[in-house]
Amino acid sequence: MRIAWRFFSITAAVLFYIPTVNATVPDDSYIAGYAAGVLKGLKIEIPSLVVRNGIITVPSKKLPEEDRARVVQILSEIPGVTAVNLADNTVQPSATPPSAPDVTAAAPDVTATAPDEAITKEGVPADDSTVLATGMLPEGHLFKPLLADPRWAHFSAAYRNYIGNNVDGNNNGSVSFGETIPFYRGNFGQSTVQWEAGLQAAVFSDFNLDAPSSDLINSDFIASAYGSVRAGQLSAFGRIFHQSSHLGDEFLLRSITSLERINLSYEGADLRLSYELPYGIRVYGGGGGLFHKRPSEIKPWLVQYGLEFRSPWRIEVVSMRPILAVDFKNHEQNNWNTDVSARAGFQLDRLQAFGRKLQFLVEYFNGNSPTGQFYREKVEYLGIGAHYHF
Repeated sequence: MRIAWRFFSITAAVLFYIPTVNATVPDDSYIAGYAAGVLKGLKIEIPSLVVRNGIITVPSKKLPEEDRARVVQILSEIPGVTAVNLADNTVQPSATPPSAPDVTAAAPDVTATAPDEAITKEGVPADDSTVLATGMLPEGHLFKPLLADPRWAHFSAAYRNYIGNNVDGNNNGSVSFGETIPFYRGNFGQSTVQWEAGLQAAVFSDFNLDAPSSDLINSDFIASAYGSVRAGQLSAFGRIFHQSSHLGDEFLLRSITSLERINLSYEGADLRLSYELPYGIRVYGGGGGLFHKRPSEIKPWLVQYGLEFRSPWRIEVVSMRPILAVDFKNHEQNNWNTDVSARAGFQLDRLQAFGRKLQFLVEYFNGNSPTGQFYREKVEYLGIGAHYHF
């Protein structure tokens, strides 16, 4: 437990003493005034256009259908704009949190008072269509991260307690360092359907906290080139990737007489489709295969699917939003047995660093180990971790 406490102390220091970056340049008042001028030049009157945290929300009922693609494209190119949101329903006024005061542009009909989630008159989350900013190195992602996927690239630190059989020790620490970086985003013609291309890369490492020096057990290195597409609530993510796995030196010294080391390295391709339903529910599914692999006897095919819930409502006192996600994988290599990864917890919307939102999630896993060198081993664990996602 002393080692586990030391691991948590280091993790807390890293996560909570990162300088918070919340400044947006240019700010919402500039964007609101700029947008008002653009719409006036186009002779389009939208009295309830809203800007908040760089996101422009336009009530689509006020915007002629034939002008939507053109207006969205022009607004998304305004400096500082991270997304343009077309809201199909009327948004009720809502008290603005203290950290985000109302911003009024020079034009009296442009304000920044909308809540993070649009709510209709009936109290149902609005069915919005969000169009993100285009160009080189844009912010955001067309395909949202898979919250319960043990191998989705992001920054995280977690403690895991293995139940019964374990990879190495019952108390493990797990960290990941990585991100999905879009290089370029654009629209298909004059439509609001968008595409992006970029790089996804990450390192996943596991440590034995029961060992005297918290030995490194294994590190998985993943790098890929990806492309994604989004049309309304439907999105797709495809990639060509490489993964290699490497055992830690101290682990090898302790296990050299009993371990069968595998030179695990492969390249493959996969595709996932995602659809976002009302009330913050998301479903996704897809699969992929390996086209170059070592050892060569590894069977290539994989199926993946899952369900997520990101609450459209939050506890305003602490700006906390509940989250629940479950991910399923079936590998041909493991006779199509199901690997289950489930995570639940909350997201702190106002506590951000480098543009990422902080999540605290408890987790449960049952299936063949996601740790590369141990893919043949059945494991089960409970854990808790902190995660940063864009």
